[in-house]
Amino acid sequence: MTDYALSTEDITLEMADGVALAMTLYRPITDGPVPVLVEALPYRKDDMLERDLYDRLVTQYGFAVCRVDVRGTGSSGGPATDEYPVTELDDLNTVIDWLAAQQWSNGSVGMFGWSYSGFNSLQVAATRPAALKAIVPVYSSDDRYNDDVHNIGGALRLLDLVDYPSFMVAMNAMPPVPALWSGDWRAQWRHRIESNEPWLFTWRAEQRRQPYWQQGSIRPDYARVTCPTMIVAGWADGYRNNTFRTVEALEEAGTPWKLLIGPWSHMGTETSLPGPWVDLTAEMARWFDRWLRDDDNGVDTEPRVQIFHRRSTRPEPDLAELRGVWRAHPGMPLADNKTLDFDLGTGVVQHAMIGDIGTAAWNSCAGALPWGQPTDQRYDNAGSLTWDFPGDDLHVYGHPILRLRVRADRPVASVSAKLCDVFADGTSVLITRGFLNLTHRGGYDADPVALEPGEWVDVDVELEATAWSLDDGHLLRLAVAGGDWPNATVPPEPLTLEIDREASRLSVPVLTSLDDLDEPELVHVVPEKLQSSDGITWAVERDVLARRTRCRTEHGSDWVSTKGYRCREHYTGLVELDTRTFAQRAEAFARFDVEFPEGRTATQSTMTVDLDATHLHLDVHVEAFDGDQLFAEKRWQKSILRDLG
Repeated sequence: MTDYALSTEDITLEMADGVALAMTLYRPITDGPVPVLVEALPYRKDDMLERDLYDRLVTQYGFAVCRVDVRGTGSSGGPATDEYPVTELDDLNTVIDWLAAQQWSNGSVGMFGWSYSGFNSLQVAATRPAALKAIVPVYSSDDRYNDDVHNIGGALRLLDLVDYPSFMVAMNAMPPVPALWSGDWRAQWRHRIESNEPWLFTWRAEQRRQPYWQQGSIRPDYARVTCPTMIVAGWADGYRNNTFRTVEALEEAGTPWKLLIGPWSHMGTETSLPGPWVDLTAEMARWFDRWLRDDDNGVDTEPRVQIFHRRSTRPEPDLAELRGVWRAHPGMPLADNKTLDFDLGTGVVQHAMIGDIGTAAWNSCAGALPWGQPTDQRYDNAGSLTWDFPGDDLHVYGHPILRLRVRADRPVASVSAKLCDVFADGTSVLITRGFLNLTHRGGYDADPVALEPGEWVDVDVELEATAWSLDDGHLLRLAVAGGDWPNATVPPEPLTLEIDREASRLSVPVLTSLDDLDEPELVHVVPEKLQSSDGITWAVERDVLARRTRCRTEHGSDWVSTKGYRCREHYTGLVELDTRTFAQRAEAFARFDVEFPEGRTATQSTMTVDLDATHLHLDVHVEAFDGDQLFAEKRWQKSILRDLG
């Protein structure tokens, strides 16, 4: 393998409307033309989120890499109107065409990235630029409405409010890098603060699926994606559902694909909590070699499905490594599945909802701490309706479905369903979960309809994609409750559910054995260091007399960017529930400090969201500091009607 020297260049590229995008080109020093890989993000390439894998892709594998600040972010011009706007797709088509036309390029371009840049890799592929030959979306979604940080099962994701929706207010208000901005960088800084409205206001106003959320979602029209697509997912990540359904649709459309699913959270596959770990840079390089260099390396003839099947492991919020086995599935991922149906008994059972049930599962997208993994589910199981079934050597694989006949005594109600692996000593481990706001029982493409109190309805609750094997002697537990807080908002008022057990059942997809499947050839690694919990707060507090439950977070870090800028980030968050009235509150603070040679800057946002029985009340305040002096500030306040949620 040739080792290449690295050339790095900051450039700007003008779009059709005159807006200039800031890009960094990483290129191997070589005489021949090379393929180009693109990652496009709003997370500021020069200070907030740099990638060390670019160096490897260039020096070890001989690709050029282009990192782009999307419009209105980092050092790119224009407004940051929203995530994934149509203009972003147009811009990235222009970038791809330009890269393909450069004399040092072989004309073939790939896109890749984690989370946001995985999303827009799929979105750009759906526009079919001629030079885009392959993509690798990592931890990404095909469905922005129900499989993103905004909603779950037709309800608001509450805990996510104190993370991405909050810190993007502060990040979008940061100045461009002075040395990379052609004009008055302070004037542009002020303009951003005065003109950029928080994206959260749009997201919360759009509480129904159509048509807003379809922009940026490739579901259900997957056939728009025709370039070879390698999907990478993690069982602890929040975007694990962009797996089986997407590759099945790509197969039907005749699009080459590959699926790699590990145990990972929303972190790099080489350092994730939990592991085991894989060198994803090496795996991506093989995929791009095949489709951007036409290298006959066997990628398209080997098994296309490579999955880590987890096995009974005791829970920890910062679990380092899961038990389990890697397996290669030779055909379609779920082709060999069978379905086991479990009866729930007879008669009607009643459940008076506990508002703060769910804290043992925290959130449905684990990542870097404090966004950790589920703890022992016994605490939540105790406040749920539960059914236990023999789990001896059961290999759960796919999307379990809970079919319920249910009624509520309020017009807005929800159902949370969780499958757990129960050890002999009672320890309960979350396998997978599902959630449904019952007003969306007709499907997410239809308008939500209020329940008629006391009227039976039949619903299907699809649980999230999973692969989990239970040890001998363990039980498979179904836990059903009226909420999953703080992962999702609770309904507007306390309620009671009733379930007709005889008309309900649990369907679990399983594999009969894993022994007849081969182990895939992957590049395994062991990290030198994993994230520590030092200096991080993740607390669940119950004020007994006030009848309030609070979850608090605090974390941050500091570093020096590759350009030599000292950078700091600091975040705090709080979500709170009144267990008597179900009133809820979210508070978030985010601050970013960067010490440029031209001036020391800081930008911070404070956000509160109050939910009462009828409305969401949003209050957002952003402040910017030039040195120690307040440079600019702006405040937004808005009340939005809760739309059956």
